[in-house]
This record gives sequence, structure tokens and C-alpha cells, in this order.
Amino acid sequence: MPDKTEKPGKQQAADERPVRRQARGERRIAQLLEAAASVFCTTGYTAASTNAIAREAGVSPGTLYQFFPNKEAIAIELGSRLMHRMRETYGEALAPLDPATPLEEAVTAAVDRFIDFNCRNPVFFALMHGPDIPGRMTEEHDALHATLITRVETLLTPFVPGMPTAEVNRVAQVCVGIYKAGLELVLAHEGAEREAYVQELKNVLVRYLGALVVD
Repeated sequence: MPDKTEKPGKQQAADERPVRRQARGERRIAQLLEAAASVFCTTGYTAASTNAIAREAGVSPGTLYQFFPNKEAIAIELGSRLMHRMRETYGEALAPLDPATPLEEAVTAAVDRFIDFNCRNPVFFALMHGPDIPGRMTEEHDALHATLITRVETLLTPFVPGMPTAEVNRVAQVCVGIYKAGLELVLAHEGAEREAYVQELKNVLVRYLGALVVD
């Protein structure tokens, strides 16, 4: 009776094939998401199309549809990955501070990290602040915003001891509102002019908070 036992070498090759296919698939997904980010930044989410994304990625629409059924699915996956990175940025930018840290230093450190994230990922602003946020991203963005407010409250508390909780929340909301308004101006400029707008944004926040801080 012939030996039907598969040779170890063949078995190993068979085991490796799905891993290679998975790795190729992940690279293709990353390629499509990068292309989508470029298209969303250029045209906005509403005007973007799967054909434009496929063209930007250098693949056929059929290849795109192997991974994503439509434009919304692409945006949701891209947004989910960006929001995960943004939460990591929150942790770095809004970590607890030594109470002796000067206000200007605290504001500068936080703003620099957030600006760096948004400048490296301009599609985040395009998706989250455009007129048509796709799918369930609205709920995820609202949850992300609530997390940001909580982090800012925690950061502010040592600077305003004794301030009522409701007032701290209001100040945090104003700070985030100022940042978002300033961010739009920052992203609209480049080079030295962008740096100038970043500095103006820091100045506004420092002056606003400086009037509230207890020495």
C-alpha cells in the first residue's frame, strides 16, 4: 500500500502559502488606504469615487472590490485606523504633568503633538470635519471627542485648583474648540506661514488659560 504521508517540506510550504497571501493582502489594503487618503484630501469624501481611489492606487476597480465593497467601507477602515493613532497621540500629548510645569510649556507640548499628527495625517481632518462623515464614524468620532475633553480636563485640573467641575468642562470645551478652529488655518498653509499660525494658536490658548490659572 503506497505511503500517503505528506513530506514535511511540502507541508511546510502549504502552511506558508496562506501567510504569504495574508501579507500580500495587508500590503494591498495599505496601498488602497493610502490612495484613498490622497483622494479624500484632494476632492473630499462626498466627491470621491472608488474608480478615483483605484486609479490613485494604480490598480483596477476589480482589485479594489476584492478588499472593499464600496467607498464607505474604505473610509470607515481608514478612519478607524486613524482614530486608533489619535488615541495614542492623546496619551502622549495629554499625559499627567508635574504641577510645577509652566502653563506655556504644557500648552506648547500638547499643541505640537496634535499638530504633528494632523499634518502627517491631513485626511483625518478631511474625514472628521467634512460635511458628510461616512457611516458609523460619526459615533466613533463623538466618542473620540468625549475622550479628548476628559483628557483636557485632567490636564487642566492642576492649573485651576478649586474650580467647579462644570466650569473645568466648559474651559476644556473652549480649548478644544479653539484648537479645531486654529487647526483649519494651520492646515491651509505651509512652511514658515504654517509655523506662524501654530504659534498664534499657542498664544491664544496660553492667554485664555493664563487668565484662569491660579498662581
